[in-house]
Amino acid sequence: MTRRSSLPGAAELFRPTGPAPQAEGETDWFDAPSPEVFEAPPSPSPPPVVRSPRGTPRQKHNSKITVYVSDEELLALEHARLTLRAAHGLAVDRGRVVREAISVILADLEAYGEDSVLVRRLRQDTGQ
Repeated sequence: MTRRSSLPGAAELFRPTGPAPQAEGETDWFDAPSPEVFEAPPSPSPPPVVRSPRGTPRQKHNSKITVYVSDEELLALEHARLTLRAAHGLAVDRGRVVREAISVILADLEAYGEDSVLVRRLRQDTGQ
């Protein structure tokens, strides 16, 4: 007896599940008329991007991204979180700190453009 389980192949996973196409002249056994095709209403255009002047507080968010950071960056983020708690009485999670940092840097970019901290740091990193 093998320990490997038997899994379905791609043909079984992606097989059509609707009625099979009929050859010309064939009819269904009950000769029912074909169902009407309804078009879905057009989806509304996405709402305009509104930048929040502040990061969003802890809540359920609709979007998620994955960001990879170095060990040093993660330790610095955790240190900042602990400093906010110990020295300033703010109990926040790392996600909140990151959302606030993003909000601050985007507001700076919008306000100062070429002279923003983000543009200067990214140019410095790329050697421009």
